[in-house]
Amino acid sequence: MNRRTFLGALTGGFLAAPLAAEAQPVGKVWTIGFLGAPLSVVGSLFQAFEQQLRDLGYVKGRNIEIEYRSDDGRAESIPALAAELVRLRVDVIVASLTERALVAKKATMTIPIVVVNAGDPVASGLVASLARPGGNVTGLSRNNAEHTGKNLELLMAAVPSVSRVAVLSNPTNPLFQTMIRGTTNAADKLHLRLTIVEARARAELDGAFAAMLREHAGAVLVLGDGMFWGARGQIAELALARRLPSMFMNSEHVEVGGLLSYGANSVEPYRRAAGYVDKILKGARPADLPIEDPTKLDLTINLKTARALGLTIPQSLLLRADQVIE
Repeated sequence: MNRRTFLGALTGGFLAAPLAAEAQPVGKVWTIGFLGAPLSVVGSLFQAFEQQLRDLGYVKGRNIEIEYRSDDGRAESIPALAAELVRLRVDVIVASLTERALVAKKATMTIPIVVVNAGDPVASGLVASLARPGGNVTGLSRNNAEHTGKNLELLMAAVPSVSRVAVLSNPTNPLFQTMIRGTTNAADKLHLRLTIVEARARAELDGAFAAMLREHAGAVLVLGDGMFWGARGQIAELALARRLPSMFMNSEHVEVGGLLSYGANSVEPYRRAAGYVDKILKGARPADLPIEDPTKLDLTINLKTARALGLTIPQSLLLRADQVIE
């Protein structure tokens, strides 16, 4: 397991950070612990985080170091990695996605935690409220659970003849029930029939898509999930091979062959997370830093995939798109 990726040479000792950090002393080297997916999967996102830190004046080897820990997509390894960062007494922990942030929160009540792309921070128990998080967690939300209704609407606009939609979901996701409930409510309003199909790991995806065909689904909605994001190429290929129009919550799925996506930009939250780290290192308390929602949601359409499926995307939908892939 690739549990440790050192980014830069360690030039200073580790100091414990209280929730309200003191003014930065001369020569202080802050240490950030980052809990995330393999860099081979999320390298460009992490690079955006690093670049924003540089723009804010943090230089590795001079006043900052980063300890990156990857769970390699195995949820069972997250607790040990979070405990390791706590033992290292890092000054801030940055955790991507709700599940990693929940584990980090369980591992420490004192080290500040910045979550990136939390699905629903309140419903999951990460924070008390968006405006006043309380405790040691703050960061950025994606609100995937609230967007599923809009995703279904856009999917129906692209393929209005579909009456049954498969919903690909991961039951190990902390927001599984919340997202399913939101999707079901939206489907009722649209008079759609849903088939809930589960996959806990990449090895289960083939079987999941086979189940969609057995249930006579005419399209698939893929709910937001870290494992699905990492397997986006495989999922896009499976959907196309089974001639299922596909809707996602991240444009990266569409860039590798999915049909449609509607959701927040994936890179921007990582840039904004660096701003949270900066504020905390300068003395802000996570409890007082409001959770930020996405500032913009983008509609992305892949016309190449549409042609392969024999679909004609309505002009009205194309005019609404933020990105059209030819």
